[in-house]
Amino acid sequence: MLDLVKQMVDWLMRTISGVPGPRRSPKPQERQRDPERTRQKILDAAAQEFAAHGFAGARIRAIAERAGVNQQLLSYYFDGKEGLFRAMNEQWGRRQAEISEPGTPLPEQLRRYVRENLDNPEGVRMLAWSGLQYAGGRDGDDPGREARTAMLENGVRQIAERLGDDNPDVDPNCLLIMLMAAAMAPTTMPQVIAGLCRTDPRDPEFLDHYAEQVALLAQSLDLGPEEAHTRA
Repeated sequence: MLDLVKQMVDWLMRTISGVPGPRRSPKPQERQRDPERTRQKILDAAAQEFAAHGFAGARIRAIAERAGVNQQLLSYYFDGKEGLFRAMNEQWGRRQAEISEPGTPLPEQLRRYVRENLDNPEGVRMLAWSGLQYAGGRDGDDPGREARTAMLENGVRQIAERLGDDNPDVDPNCLLIMLMAAAMAPTTMPQVIAGLCRTDPRDPEFLDHYAEQVALLAQSLDLGPEEAHTRA
């Protein structure tokens, strides 16, 4: 009992005098979790900044302010803006790998890409901005090029396999580009959709309808059997 009273008195005296008590060392899992949480906060803030301004227009200071962290942490974790953009592309690439997981028919992949306009608009806008700001391949214009190309080549191979030898005039690379453009239209051409379809291009009901239309387009090209679809 006396020990408890003594502890309470000591605490009261420290509080009155302003002298801090002994500091608790963070547990190992806390030391590990804080950097991970900070890193993810920076990535989330970068997604918003790159989506709003593209790679060329994004500012490190703005990203730090969005994340609520010191600007130097961006260099510490990502080695500057280009490294951060590469990390964002890697994160987006992992998401795309989920969308196009092995065995998923191309029409279903396109459905999922369209719905990303609602679920993850930053990733689609980043890609669109990269195109708008692309200036012919100068160093630094397209930091995510290699990783993105490697991922898209898997889609090209899938299309080529479906086309076989019966469609020698169809270029699988061009066809994939056209299908990607169609899937991205709710983000890249919302004003056209609003005018022609008389609807909000971000409306979930419209996006479901539009996703079905893009999937039907791929289906009509015999790029994937409808019976194999797994609805997202």
